[in-house]
Amino acid sequence: MKKTKLFAAIGGLGLAMLAVFLIAADHIDAPDVAGTTTDIADFYAFEGDDPNKTVFIATLQGPLIPGAVTDNAQFDEDVMVEFNIDNTGDFVEDLVIQAIKRGDSMYFFGPVGPTQTGLSSVVETSVARNSVKISTSADVQTSSNNGMTFFAGPRRDAFYFDFNRFNEVISGAVAPEGFLPPGQAEDFFEELNVLAVIVEVPNSMLGTAPPHVGAAVGINGLPPAYNVWVTTKRKQ
Repeated sequence: MKKTKLFAAIGGLGLAMLAVFLIAADHIDAPDVAGTTTDIADFYAFEGDDPNKTVFIATLQGPLIPGAVTDNAQFDEDVMVEFNIDNTGDFVEDLVIQAIKRGDSMYFFGPVGPTQTGLSSVVETSVARNSVKISTSADVQTSSNNGMTFFAGPRRDAFYFDFNRFNEVISGAVAPEGFLPPGQAEDFFEELNVLAVIVEVPNSMLGTAPPHVGAAVGINGLPPAYNVWVTTKRKQ
């Protein structure tokens, strides 16, 4: 099958170590990225209900108003979401899981060793796993194949942040110590949505995790952990 070359439109959210639940957040981005179909909001990586599986979640294009606006927000057929997994500890992706929209469905490829690493990728069509119909708020769809589970569509934004209070602090309207305690803070994102791409993967497909990166800075006793990040890449 033909392989399509893509280039990175936005770097993925940070480095994550899968010893615990992790999140990297990047809401309301710079002007060149905000509001585009490549804009990443959050990245989550955590142990699944089955401890022998790992869940990867990338959320895009947030924040979105629920209802018609969210259902009209679309994944871009020219944008690939790519989950990157380093299982050797050198901070270079050894495996990738790719998600690309075609029509009304999201198609998934991998995990597989990438033909290229870094800013450029090709669609690894030799390891096509499955597709899932893109969900709407009224029609939630998942699919499973070979121990993997897949989802794509709008979900409630899980990010918690008192954005209005933050703006007051940085504008000088209140003192820097003026952030409100949890009982008084307002979650700006509570009623907002994002587009989510979710895949649950058996750990047996991810290889053996390397020593935890924390050991390099003197944090001992941590279990081995994959280094993972997410990128979006636009078709060339």
